[in-house]
Amino acid sequence: MTDVDPVRHASRTARGAAELDLGEVAIGLLRSRLPKVAESTVRAVIVEVPGYANALAGSMGGNIQGAVQLALGGFLNLASSPRNGGDPGTPLAPALEGAYMLGRGEARSGRSMDALLAAYRVGARVSWRELSSIAVEAGLSAETLAKFAELVFAYIDELSAASVAGHTDELATTGRVRQRYLQRLGRSLLLGEPADQLASQAGRADWEPPRTLTAVMLPNAQVRAVLALLDPRTLRPEDEVPELEEEVGAEVAVLLVPDADGPARLALLRSLRGRQAWVGPSQPWTMVRTSYLRVLRARRLGLVSESDAPVDTDRQLAALVVAADPAALEDLRRRVLAPFEALRPATAERLVQTLREWLLHLGRRDDVAAAMHVHPQTVRYRMGQIRELFGERLEDPQVVVELTIALATYSPAKAESTDKPPS
Repeated sequence: MTDVDPVRHASRTARGAAELDLGEVAIGLLRSRLPKVAESTVRAVIVEVPGYANALAGSMGGNIQGAVQLALGGFLNLASSPRNGGDPGTPLAPALEGAYMLGRGEARSGRSMDALLAAYRVGARVSWRELSSIAVEAGLSAETLAKFAELVFAYIDELSAASVAGHTDELATTGRVRQRYLQRLGRSLLLGEPADQLASQAGRADWEPPRTLTAVMLPNAQVRAVLALLDPRTLRPEDEVPELEEEVGAEVAVLLVPDADGPARLALLRSLRGRQAWVGPSQPWTMVRTSYLRVLRARRLGLVSESDAPVDTDRQLAALVVAADPAALEDLRRRVLAPFEALRPATAERLVQTLREWLLHLGRRDDVAAAMHVHPQTVRYRMGQIRELFGERLEDPQVVVELTIALATYSPAKAESTDKPPS
């Protein structure tokens, strides 16, 4: 370990331990409950820190379990060391070394420190809740309990500092080189390079390919907060992102999120709530360019979603298909809506909107009226006018298909409902 001297750094926490006398009864009780405290802490980290949501399913689960047990065991050794007459730095050394290596591992996995520091905060809170409950059960006084609390949080600060040092050291050596490889891999994926070349680049970057990748586009200012919630293998191509140069390049970023298909897609969408984001379809990882082009088109078309949810392109397929050739759509719309051209603009707009709702609601007059906030008789009156304009063409299936396509994305300005049904 380069930047962290365990004995020197332990001295600040060890001074607190030297002033603390928990007693053999409390120490014994705490040791007996240590596995339960570790289990509660790990469970809380998994639940409350999204970056570790699926951690227990892989190798990271064992790392988390081991790190928590090592940290808690080191803490109890520290708390009992004054009575053993040993070096106060010795009990802390293994835990600090473990925290340092955990930080280096996070950097090697491409993960920032945000998730790990969040895990430390959650771990401090949960472990103190459990430890303080046991200490009260052991009959510790209020004064001793207060010193105990100071020692717990000073210890967590020591571990956090060691992890930050490990993360920094790793980035200063191999981390930066690997980051460049990852960025190049991300750009190659967006360009749609051949699968064998992509596999070679993934190996060079020490990046484990997932089953699928999902493209997400969002403002640059929101990337850091979102990355802390996602799989650490998430890629962020940064240099000359293809097809994006003409966009507001400095303000928009692309993320490629691993294995966000099936139930995991719902978790991804939830993590993006409240953010201006567009989410493409999940694709086999070497074919993520398809997902990227779709979010790019959705953004260019100005597609939006309801409330504060991100734009889920899987739910906007009809709009994307209809808008695939804007010029052809405009020609179709102009041709099929020609019967309205002789009317006053306000009247034509009301009738076009009525026809659109009529097609969408399969002619159910009450549903059309509810959607337009008018009386059913008004709908009946307007449809009578429309039938006079179109005649028998409204009975032609091909005309109905063309009208439906032409009006699928039609959204005229709302007009005053001044036309009255006949009495």
